[in-house]
Amino acid sequence: MQRKFLVTGILFLGLISGCKEEVLEKSNPNGVTVDNYYKNGVELTSAVTAIYASAKSNALTSREWFFLHDLRSDDVASGGGQLETPRNQLLLGSHDAGNAVMSSVWTGYYRLIHRANSVLDLSANVSDLAAETKSRLLAEARFLRAWAYFDLVTMWGGVPLYKTYVTSVDGALPRAAEKEVYDFIVADLKAAQDALPLSYDTGNLGRATKGAAQMLLARVYLQQADYANAKTELQKVISSGVYSLVDNFGDNFIEETEFNKESIWEINFYPSGGNYNWDGNGNGATAGTETVRTQEYSAIGWRNVIPSNSLLNEFERTQKGDAKNDPRYAKSFYTTGDKYNNDLNTLTDAAQNGNSSVVGGTTMKVSWRKFSLMYKTDQSFLTGGINQRIMRYAETLLAMAECENELGNSAAAVTYLNQVRARKGVEMPAYPTARYPVSTKDQVFAAIVHERRVELSGEQVRNRDIVRWRKAGKLTTEPFSYFQKGKHELLPIPQTEIDNNAKVDQKDQNPGY
Repeated sequence: MQRKFLVTGILFLGLISGCKEEVLEKSNPNGVTVDNYYKNGVELTSAVTAIYASAKSNALTSREWFFLHDLRSDDVASGGGQLETPRNQLLLGSHDAGNAVMSSVWTGYYRLIHRANSVLDLSANVSDLAAETKSRLLAEARFLRAWAYFDLVTMWGGVPLYKTYVTSVDGALPRAAEKEVYDFIVADLKAAQDALPLSYDTGNLGRATKGAAQMLLARVYLQQADYANAKTELQKVISSGVYSLVDNFGDNFIEETEFNKESIWEINFYPSGGNYNWDGNGNGATAGTETVRTQEYSAIGWRNVIPSNSLLNEFERTQKGDAKNDPRYAKSFYTTGDKYNNDLNTLTDAAQNGNSSVVGGTTMKVSWRKFSLMYKTDQSFLTGGINQRIMRYAETLLAMAECENELGNSAAAVTYLNQVRARKGVEMPAYPTARYPVSTKDQVFAAIVHERRVELSGEQVRNRDIVRWRKAGKLTTEPFSYFQKGKHELLPIPQTEIDNNAKVDQKDQNPGY
């Protein structure tokens, strides 16, 4: 396994708003504060590491982040296990401004933004680094800040836009217009990609690269239906020669094949076998060392969410007229009778807590395989160190297919779709197929929707696809029975933000809440 660079983030770079009694104003000469930090390259590097640590916190990618994305998609259903009320509310569309999962992710992203702003604003005194190294570190901070704002604007619309380091509660800001947030993200990513390298040595894997900034910028343009600019960024990724599809689709979701040639950016955790830290700040001796995802989703874990029936039946597996079964199905899900734990155990119905699925008219128990440690263990408590792949090259090709189709180049779009289907070990029949004749632009779009869903299922992509396709009027059917037009397009601004930010009140709330 590749070594991972991110050590524990223990910097406390948040606002200090404690008591004002004189007896408590004495300073600790040995304490670390913002005023006496950022003196040298070591401290700047550690501060950037603290931004990554925030991204790995319980509030973000080690837990609440994947829940919020997945529960707002039609990729998942309740496993019938221990899905707590706030999560179930998101799944059913009954959430309100007090939803704890949503509020945790909001806070986690603003904590990350605050740390990034401190790096960008307070690094002027650092002079012992080579200019190229310093520029790269600041570019990493810009990339991470852009990533945070992208999720925020996608899920909430216009949000408070902090461009600089805030030193007091008086610096609170009102909601910015959605376009202003998008423009700021675009500027950050353009600046970041100019200073980021194409790749790193093994000791620095997991840091943002030029390709990661380009791919994220393509996502930003795609979310705004700006297909021409999205195509430009995607072409940069393709032309770099850095990335390609791996031969084994399943290698994208296990621990031993992290940082493979398909990975554009992944959040890296320490090797499995450590401890999970429930701290939402990304602080502490074990912060960000492991993720709880495998426990939450696995067949022999809590099995809180399972793949939805609509997702399972999207695969070319049981439908009449399909040429063959899609091998990605078995690489994405466990079904009763499958082998696990290095093929030493056989999965039973009894081992899988909760609800069954209906696949092709047959009732069976199906659970997530992606990002599950079950392939090498039979432990029922499964926190682990499988890296969270955020962006991979297959998405680049599928996004390029969408851009080409929207720009009037449907034949080129089909070529990109077929590259993904032709991956060694998948080797699905090329388009056109019985289900997807791809003779018209609309038929090609239907194939793109299908291919994105089966390829990227459970990878926190589908919810954004639904948001942008709905906004562009491209959804042929609404995926959610609970959906109320004028309400469920966006999440509500968290009540904690309304209560604590003097520049945001109830009149600024999103419609319907």
